[in-house]
Amino acid sequence: MDTPAPKSERLLSLDALRGFDLFWIIGGHAVITALLKLTDWTWLAVVHEQLEHVPWNGFQFEDLIFPLFLFMAGVSTPFALSRRLGEGARGEVIRKVLLRGIILVLLGIIYNNGLQWKGLDNMRFASVLGRIGLAGMCAQLLFVFSFEQPRRLWYWLVGVLLAYWAVLSFGHAPGFAAGDLTMEGNFTSYVDRLLLPGKLHRKIHDPEGLLAILPAIGNALLGIQAGLWLRRPDSEASGHRKAAGLAIAGAALLLAGGLWSMVFPLNKNLWTSSFVLWTGGWSALLLSLFYWVIDVQGVRRFGAFFAVIGMNSVLIYMAGKFINFDYTARALFGGVANALPAGWGALVLAIGVLAVEWLLLWFLKEKKVFLRV
Repeated sequence: MDTPAPKSERLLSLDALRGFDLFWIIGGHAVITALLKLTDWTWLAVVHEQLEHVPWNGFQFEDLIFPLFLFMAGVSTPFALSRRLGEGARGEVIRKVLLRGIILVLLGIIYNNGLQWKGLDNMRFASVLGRIGLAGMCAQLLFVFSFEQPRRLWYWLVGVLLAYWAVLSFGHAPGFAAGDLTMEGNFTSYVDRLLLPGKLHRKIHDPEGLLAILPAIGNALLGIQAGLWLRRPDSEASGHRKAAGLAIAGAALLLAGGLWSMVFPLNKNLWTSSFVLWTGGWSALLLSLFYWVIDVQGVRRFGAFFAVIGMNSVLIYMAGKFINFDYTARALFGGVANALPAGWGALVLAIGVLAVEWLLLWFLKEKKVFLRV
């Protein structure tokens, strides 16, 4: 990982995986729900259950969507920044990283509150985009200052995960025992109640709060390591070897995260260190699959549908909050939906929403219009 590749290339597999991740947010979940109501198939019930967040401890597929996106932000880092760092433009790169982090935090605030001031007590400042912005920014800055010695990133990864484990193992809210991991008693939620301005998403706890930014840096660092591995020249590691390496690393991370979870449970709300390793493992396995099929085997059609979504990920995420795609889908497909039995009509409308969103993104791609952050 010490020798950067001579040039930077965009990975179609990364765009496709990013689109696959967002697919479930922008409409995939709704399609599965409508299909389950129509068919009542047992296997669909299992899939549908995986598309719900675990209330506290535990893990389901839905809990992977957020950390996978952060992991992919890390993967893209060596491809986006290495050339300019190699040319000695460290100051320029740092400014770019800081600006991106600030923009994502602001977009997150807008996503939560719109373009209005609701009064401090009614504003929610923590957000998904804010955590991606801040955790990704910290990881990228570590990459910038470790560019000549990337092995240091492993030390940072171990350090942040152990530090967070220690904080939650020995810290606690007033009146609770050390190491309390309940929503009210854990130290992370206490810090948010103490320091995070505005309102918390769950009143006494915010799943995108301040202190849990620390372990989230770990997801981005794991992604950076994956990006460094994929960016190695083919003369050092073939595509097949890169895919295999990602798969082996993913399995190792799952094993480490699973073992750690026996004493430090998997918990997305607290973003526990075991959760970082566990989600990092699944992220590496998914990237290995997409990379091997699309970039190594050259089966571009496998990811073409998802890549359209992934190329404009921030735009479609923000658009889902402020554009009523359901209204457009009903205008286009409502006649067909109303002519069908209720279950089939609901499925048509769910697919219609996805179609409207995808066609918008395809049109923007054809016109080369992208929201770059």
